[in-house]
Amino acid sequence: MPIASVRGVNIFYQVIGDRGPWVALITGGRRGHDEFVPLAQKLAKDGYRVVLHDRRNTGRSDVLIEGDVAEEILWLDDLHELLKQLGATPTIVGGSSAGARTAMRYYIRFRNDTRGLLLMRVTGGAFAANRLPEMYYGMFIKAAQDGGMAAVCATEQYQERIAANPQTRDRLMAMDPKKYIAVMSNWRDQFIESTKTPVFGMTDADLASISVPTVVIPGNDQTHASVNGRLAASKIPGAVLHQLPIEDQEVPLINYTEWAPYEAEIAQTFLDLMRKVDSQRPRTGQAAAS
Repeated sequence: MPIASVRGVNIFYQVIGDRGPWVALITGGRRGHDEFVPLAQKLAKDGYRVVLHDRRNTGRSDVLIEGDVAEEILWLDDLHELLKQLGATPTIVGGSSAGARTAMRYYIRFRNDTRGLLLMRVTGGAFAANRLPEMYYGMFIKAAQDGGMAAVCATEQYQERIAANPQTRDRLMAMDPKKYIAVMSNWRDQFIESTKTPVFGMTDADLASISVPTVVIPGNDQTHASVNGRLAASKIPGAVLHQLPIEDQEVPLINYTEWAPYEAEIAQTFLDLMRKVDSQRPRTGQAAAS
């Protein structure tokens, strides 16, 4: 699998498809990109090139606990640089959960390089606001406080990343626990700030400013309640809301892999939007994808 040097980090990625316009899909949480391979293959069969990658601090890519800006901002800046290296801009960008947040914020930062948005499992609400800061940051801050970097490396999530990329342990063990705690605390505080809007990371003005074709597929768990997706779609001008034949469940999280029975429908919904994008003349300053 290819590796790209992106802003000081080795990023694992793959491109599925060998022709057509470019699409980038971003997974949620801190999961690697493998769970999106079947969906990407379905899109590629219809003539698209789909870029998948492990974001920094996820999957097989490097772990680098540095930076003053929010971690999700680092992710979207990394993606933009990776896509530029691949000659893959402008791009239709999408994702699930954290990937959807990153895609929306990518648009705000790189409007002229974004051709459309494919959003699944939009995050919002009090349950997610209480759960996610601890899951992403708090538990690891506590581990570092209690047992230093060895305790961080021993957590289940970091064990998965170390297994995927053994150099991760060496990099983490070389860190000063105080620096790790400081960076993670800053990221946690910025993440908490992003949960103060109904659609995490996006103000109403941000959502109203989206002017590219957008489709929203709501989630169905307490972290990604369907109301969050419907709200986002109502605030994005012209957004298409596609509701899968599923009902909300009173469980904290339903993994994306459990949506496998609906993946053909998801792919078709995305393809409908992507064809609409391709039927439109590129905006001034954009080159037609080929």
